[in-house]
Amino acid sequence: MQIWAGRMLAALGVLLVIGLLPWLTRTDPARTILHARYADRAPTPDALAAIRAEAGLDAGPLRLLGAWAAGVAHGDLGTSWVSGQPVSPDALAALGVSLTLMGVSLAVAALLATALGCRTLAAGARGTGRKRPTARAGALGAVLAALPEFLLAAVLATLFAVRLGWFPPLGWGGDEPVATAVLPALAMGIPAGALLGRLLDDALPGAFAEEWVRTNVAYGVPPLRLARHALRRVLPPLLPQFGFVVVGLTGGAVAVETLFAIPGLGGTALKAALAQDLPVLQTCVLLLLALGLAVGAGVRGVRRAALGPALDAGALPALRRPHLPPSRALAWSAGLLAALLAATVACGMTRDPLHVDTAARLAAPGAAHPLGTDALGRDLLARIGHGAARTALTAVAVAAVTLVAGVALGVLTRWTEGLREVVNALPPVIAGLVVAGIAGPGALGAAAAVAVVAWAPLAAHTAALFEQERAAAHVEGAVALGAGRWHLLRRHVLPGVLPPVVRHALLRVPALALALASLGFLGLGAEPPAPEWGRMLSENMPYAERAPWAVLAPAAGLAVVGVLAVAAGTLTSTARGNRTPRAPRVPREGEAG
Repeated sequence: MQIWAGRMLAALGVLLVIGLLPWLTRTDPARTILHARYADRAPTPDALAAIRAEAGLDAGPLRLLGAWAAGVAHGDLGTSWVSGQPVSPDALAALGVSLTLMGVSLAVAALLATALGCRTLAAGARGTGRKRPTARAGALGAVLAALPEFLLAAVLATLFAVRLGWFPPLGWGGDEPVATAVLPALAMGIPAGALLGRLLDDALPGAFAEEWVRTNVAYGVPPLRLARHALRRVLPPLLPQFGFVVVGLTGGAVAVETLFAIPGLGGTALKAALAQDLPVLQTCVLLLLALGLAVGAGVRGVRRAALGPALDAGALPALRRPHLPPSRALAWSAGLLAALLAATVACGMTRDPLHVDTAARLAAPGAAHPLGTDALGRDLLARIGHGAARTALTAVAVAAVTLVAGVALGVLTRWTEGLREVVNALPPVIAGLVVAGIAGPGALGAAAAVAVVAWAPLAAHTAALFEQERAAAHVEGAVALGAGRWHLLRRHVLPGVLPPVVRHALLRVPALALALASLGFLGLGAEPPAPEWGRMLSENMPYAERAPWAVLAPAAGLAVVGVLAVAAGTLTSTARGNRTPRAPRVPREGEAG
């Protein structure tokens, strides 16, 4: 009951904020509507008054929101302020497009995640899973997860649509419905599959380190059956992340939908928000929230069916990675990458990132400009160096904040589950529009907007691990011996929850950097011409074919940050491992638990 109450309150709160958006942003929606309908008409007081009367803006935000909610209860989603047409047909058609694209993208993500985890899965099934794991899958997953969706989409479109002509470059459906879905599905599915594959590869060593694996190997259980049992063991904690990916592929694919001219729900919501078309925006957000709640309910059902009574019986503790010595090769590789990135940033900091040399526009790398120049003739090395603090350090700071918030809210499983599902269904761009509209555009506002929605996956991961760890036998033993709640949380529960969640937070650092950069490109982050890696990608995308170095430099920076984040998590986990909880100690008389 608490979960459903939390869902309803969170959904109502989001819809209330969306309904108040024109008033929270202190802009006049009548001007936007007038410009959209009549581009050449001057915004005179009489014209604006007529628009307000026609759209019902004079009634006030609460009355408008109430009228919209009453219409939704009767199946009427309202009328667009801009086009004057009913909202339902276009919104439902956009939902159908997004669901179709989501399904194809999920197939790509599932195949890639399986490929990234198959090496560890095969090693564990052969009985060698307790040896030091290789970092190849983790590094490859980090690079793929760090690839911006819009960059990947542009590269795929240029190579396979423009150069080779294998797929249509634009459009959706038509005479070639399958061909039009391939490239956008690859662009969306590859980063999502890399994230899921990295999480799977991170969880499998813990499953193969458990005693049941050694027993099954000793009894000659076939490797294929052992691999199937291991997958069933690790999938329940990862199912919430799968649900988050599903919803993210539907509402968060704004850049890909825009690049391929796909009329999806995320792009429709963004256009409505920019045009202040409140009925369309409210309908899109309502559909995204409904989808998020439905996916969350489905994930919980599948997880409960997979686990059965194991949680209630105390037979399924959280996975714990084996204590392994750190890999010297991984440590040396990470050190070299970190030194190379630090040297690049240090050299770039000595140059002027704002100096414009029109005579050296799109200049190739050379002695004067080691990384080349952009379309305005600005030195890319300088902009990479000065943009590192804005992009990478801000992303790390946001990751730290979201980690603390995610762990704290993930522990409160029943009180925050509905809020997690609702927040995950909200596209980051919409959150950025709301925060930037209230606080004004800027780097701090963009960081706050990303943090508002970025804590939810970490909280879901924490909640899944927390639920399993509480069911462990050592926790029940500590409770029987009189251990207090704080002692249980600090000594028995958090040691099994924090390490995988911290590695998950590190894996999301590149994604946070991209989210911050995308908000900056939309004018919701740091003001131009401030150097920022994501904006550099977006600004130089039109010149990728003529000057690929202008795109490769910031893309390589993001990829290096992703690899270093995964390497840091891997080295930390192999150096310390997940410590086995100490035996429960009986508190002395008068001693707090």
